[in-house]
Order: sequence, then structure tokens, then C-alpha cells
Amino acid sequence: MDLKNKRAAKWKHHHFWVSFCHACQGLKTAWKEERNLRFHSIMTILVLLAGLVFRVTVMEWLWLGLSITIVLVCELINTAIENIVDLIVGNQSNKLAKKAKDIASGAVLVASLFSLIVGLIIFLPYLWHVFFS
Repeated sequence: MDLKNKRAAKWKHHHFWVSFCHACQGLKTAWKEERNLRFHSIMTILVLLAGLVFRVTVMEWLWLGLSITIVLVCELINTAIENIVDLIVGNQSNKLAKKAKDIASGAVLVASLFSLIVGLIIFLPYLWHVFFS
């Protein structure tokens, strides 16, 4: 096995803990560098607090958890796509690069709208009861 294959093999077969630490570092980097991820994360905390205050049902928790997870995962994937595109294209203007970034951002928008709708369906009855009962 030549040196290149040994390095590839070593990189592919590291321990679970090393992979876990790399994943945590990725989340930390995304948190530091991505304003939209911080926004979605803060909204997640507010939704979780609202769920505790209103004592939502188990089924409502499942819907909230699903919609929040979809948004956060889409935001992370969008960030990865944007970084890869920037790595490849650099500072050049490129129609395909813009298209890829816009589509990835569109996925975050769709997920966010889905999450908003889920939140409204779950929390509007609770809010209605608080303010109009």
C-alpha cells in the first residue's frame, strides 16, 4: 500500500470519539460563523420554553421536535454547501455557484415555513385560551 492509500485508510478508520469531536467542532464553527444558525437556535430555545410553559402534549412535542430538527439540519447543510461552493469558485462570479447556493437557501426557507406552520397550529389554541378565555 502506498503512502497516499495509508493516509486515506487512516483518515477513514478513526475511532468514534474522534468523529464525535469533529462533529462537535463543526457545530461550534457553524454557531460562531453563521448568523442564521444562531437565529434558528434562539428560536428553538424560545419554542422549547413555550412548550414547557403551555405544557404541550407528547404528540405536539414530537411535531415541534421534528420541525425544529429539519430547520437546523437544513441550515447546517446549507452552510456546508455554501462553504464548498466558495472553496471551489472563490471570489469569482459564477451562475451555477449562485444557483446552488440559492437552492440550498430555498431549502432552509421551506423548512422554516413548515416549522412556522407547525408552531402556529400548536401554539395558537394555547394563546387564544390565554388571551380570549
